[in-house]
Amino acid sequence: MIDHLDLPVRDHATSRAFYLAALAPLGYRPGPEPAPGVGALLAPTPGGLAPVLWLHHDPGARGDVHLAFLAPDRATVEAFHAAALAAGGTDGGAPAERPEYHPGYYAAYVRDPDGANVEAVCHHG
Repeated sequence: MIDHLDLPVRDHATSRAFYLAALAPLGYRPGPEPAPGVGALLAPTPGGLAPVLWLHHDPGARGDVHLAFLAPDRATVEAFHAAALAAGGTDGGAPAERPEYHPGYYAAYVRDPDGANVEAVCHHG
């Protein structure tokens, strides 16, 4: 199990706003910002909200990353996709079943402000 991820971003404020909006349907909330250009998003975990996704300012960030977030159902995948596009993300693949991965794999993809491929996925119908 992953405890947390640290993602370099070129513009911390823009990326924080994007991820907060895009991941709100998945239950993510604003987290601590212990230093300028560094901040966390809190995710629901079995023990409550925890700082799972950290963003830190890095002017050399390239966006060559793929992040996949687990969604509880297809409606949440669809809500993620809509929220991410509304927050300025670029469509990377509308919500759909992706049988090439396995039956019931339902996902949507967007590109974040730095070009990272961000996915929400539900593994059942």
